[in-house]
Amino acid sequence: MNISNSIVFFGPELEPHTCELFSVEDGIISKIELGDPIMQIEEGALVLIPGLYNSHTHMGDSILPDGATGMTLEQGFFRPKGYKYRELAKAPRDEHLKNICAHLRYMARTGTVGHIDFREQGVYGSELLREASEMTGVNSIILGQFNELPFTSEELDQNSKELTENGISELEKLLGIADGFSESTMNDLTDPAWSRVRELTNKAGKLRAIHCLENEGYRNESLRIAGRGDLIRAIELFAPHLIIHLTVADPDEIRLLKENKVNGVLNPRANGNLGLPIPPVRALLDAGINLMLGTDNGLLNSPNMFAELDYTYKITKSQYGDAISPDPLAILKMATSNVRSALNDAYPVGGYLAEGMPADFCVLNFHQPHLRRSRHLPASVTTRVTPEDVLATYRSGNSIWQSPEFPP
Repeated sequence: MNISNSIVFFGPELEPHTCELFSVEDGIISKIELGDPIMQIEEGALVLIPGLYNSHTHMGDSILPDGATGMTLEQGFFRPKGYKYRELAKAPRDEHLKNICAHLRYMARTGTVGHIDFREQGVYGSELLREASEMTGVNSIILGQFNELPFTSEELDQNSKELTENGISELEKLLGIADGFSESTMNDLTDPAWSRVRELTNKAGKLRAIHCLENEGYRNESLRIAGRGDLIRAIELFAPHLIIHLTVADPDEIRLLKENKVNGVLNPRANGNLGLPIPPVRALLDAGINLMLGTDNGLLNSPNMFAELDYTYKITKSQYGDAISPDPLAILKMATSNVRSALNDAYPVGGYLAEGMPADFCVLNFHQPHLRRSRHLPASVTTRVTPEDVLATYRSGNSIWQSPEFPP
């Protein structure tokens, strides 16, 4: 494949350059003939950016769009009686698979080549998403969880019981299918169980992730059970690769993230939809935390990363309170090169465009009226691109979405 006379957001820093020739062979970017750096255009262009990564989804509940409207976080999403868990248990397999595939195709339609999913329903749930990923070509990095919580409320309060042999067996089967483990909150397992899960995931070479600090209740419940907040428990017991939300992270917790070099995944639209505080994006950026973005539950949001980028950029500008910060590229990196940094080459994530990298990219139509005279290309990509502006999305050089208008 060859694309001539385009603009390429090049390298980990996503620097826009004119590009005479962009070539792909055998799923790898084989040649990029760069011209001058460029920040504005006069008459439109094809713009190539890295394929986006949605770093926190729950694709299983995409079958229930807006079903939790008007519900609290606890009513809609907590185990075992939350709305989504009750409804997922009723979903027929064929219908469920069809809906997940439809949402994955929509992700491709909106420039997304892959996602990191917290997948409910145990082994069955991970198998279902793996099948959908293979059917659509979207890269699903699957983080499974137990089908049912392995402890009673009384056992969680005592916080001393080990993971049972049945629990260990289920986890080992889950890790044979999924890419990692992601129980909902630190308050769902005992301290000894978290240590055991860490040991088994380490042995299997799998990822670990956890929701933390989505609201004050996460921290307060952890303090009640274990005498320590959920973030410090996660770091000490579970050593997660990714910590999701951080919506109410305070300065001490942000310092703890920095000291332990933990990656954070923010979900501002989902937090706003639930009436929760907006995450402290400015403070996290200023601390140098490696940040990623996700759209969270299909119940709450469409999995459109351009919408997430736009929302995040604008709330962060409000937090800085000036016309300068943040650089739009700092936000765009949260859906591209920061993801590669977080996964440390352990998973097939492109993240940026350079020779020898996987050909994961999307082609944007900057001939559109609202884009063709952009005065600041990174700002326009971050805030103005819509699904209708995506001409094609490629993963490993294969088209997973292509408009009838492309190639011209």
